[in-house]
Amino acid sequence: MIENPWKNLQRSPLLTRRSMLRDTACGFGVLGLAGLLSEADRLAAASAAANPLAVRKPHFEPRAKQVIFLFMHGGPSSVDILDPKPRLYRDHGKPLPIKRPLAFDEDPPGPLMKPLWDFKRTGQSGIPMSDLFPHVRTCVDDLCVIRSMVGEGVDHGAALLQTFTGTSTFTRPSLGSWALYGLGTENQNLPGYITIKPALAHGGAKNWSSAFLPGAYQGTAIGHSGLKVKDFRGEPIEYLVHRGFTPEQQRYELDMLQNINRRHAQLRQHDAELEARIQAFELAFRMQMRAPEAFEVEKETAATRKLYGLDREETHEFGWQCLLARRLAERGVRFIQCTHSYKWDQHSQLYEKHTENAREVDLPIAGLLKDLKSRGMLEETLVIWAGEFGRTPVSQGGDGRDHNPYGYSIWMAGGGVKPGFVYGATDDIGYHAVKDRMHIHDFHATVLHLLGLDHEKLTFHYSGRDFRLTDVAGVVAEKILV
Repeated sequence: MIENPWKNLQRSPLLTRRSMLRDTACGFGVLGLAGLLSEADRLAAASAAANPLAVRKPHFEPRAKQVIFLFMHGGPSSVDILDPKPRLYRDHGKPLPIKRPLAFDEDPPGPLMKPLWDFKRTGQSGIPMSDLFPHVRTCVDDLCVIRSMVGEGVDHGAALLQTFTGTSTFTRPSLGSWALYGLGTENQNLPGYITIKPALAHGGAKNWSSAFLPGAYQGTAIGHSGLKVKDFRGEPIEYLVHRGFTPEQQRYELDMLQNINRRHAQLRQHDAELEARIQAFELAFRMQMRAPEAFEVEKETAATRKLYGLDREETHEFGWQCLLARRLAERGVRFIQCTHSYKWDQHSQLYEKHTENAREVDLPIAGLLKDLKSRGMLEETLVIWAGEFGRTPVSQGGDGRDHNPYGYSIWMAGGGVKPGFVYGATDDIGYHAVKDRMHIHDFHATVLHLLGLDHEKLTFHYSGRDFRLTDVAGVVAEKILV
């Protein structure tokens, strides 16, 4: 009598008829696997599945290795900071000379209002910047000022989502997640995408979400805007540590959990979320060993801490963020975001509040630029300063300005952009971008380009179609490239 070859397998409590057919059928698929994986993109996809955070080759030679995004939540006023308009001085108090576009404020528009701060030209470039940012103004020759940004969101929620994800109406992967997906990270012991003290309002976690991309590409939030540095300084990632356990005990606990996860994964088809969870647990354990050192800002020299304003009460909070951003960039974190939130939304008291806001961030931002430059890091680090929109050239309530997504200013520095350069222009009152308009899709395409990524090739197949950050739009602003 011939012994049944399946006898032992039948006794296995883990093997069902369905799983046996599935497992043996996999063998047939292997015959065609080599051909299917011959294309470079498919090989890269297989590598990403094995280690989603592994370093991957860019599409072409990058100008920048990492990004530090300094986000001014609320919408700073471009016509008061970076885009002086002589007509606003001349026609101060006169009615708006154009038909007002869709606005956040439902009341009739107020009269034209001149800038509330004086502008000065400094540096060899002579780019004008207002007295609101005297420290950043000393770095003007390193800045690429973009005066022609355009978005669609007239409210904060829509504008933030579009700024970070490219769309104001759907949940989509964020800019940082796309960068991490395309390039991976050089430091496998730290997250590749970190957002420091982000805002929980106006989209919250959607602004640093990986959405339909694998979970490994989601941003890691360090605190939130409601916390002060003192609330978590010294242990900003203490949620990763199981108090009372030794590293060996934590490793044993994680191994047991991972064994269960992998056993579960073997019994089902590929599950991206489960694989992301496995990777996240491993990253969390490694972070316990390496991340605390990265957050030891107090070990910097007294001169460095002073450069960032950590010795002053009004600049300490944002200075800590900027200095931590530099330390994370040094350690290979791909995308870092610092948020000054939620302070720039001046529908009234513009002079008082903008002055207070700028005082908190001006010195730290200048310190970051100077520190990166002195360390030889600015050339490979793209620094972005932006809000979700600008503000109108007309007054609101007599001493404020409404939201304006139709023509506003940001700046970039380092990372392959032209220093001491002005790109684009708004009309003569600063309401609409009229020259070299840079829509948010163009902005995203340009940032990805500086990182060595073609925004049209960086795609992810989901729900029956290939998605990309820039949807079906986006043009790289070649004029700002070095």
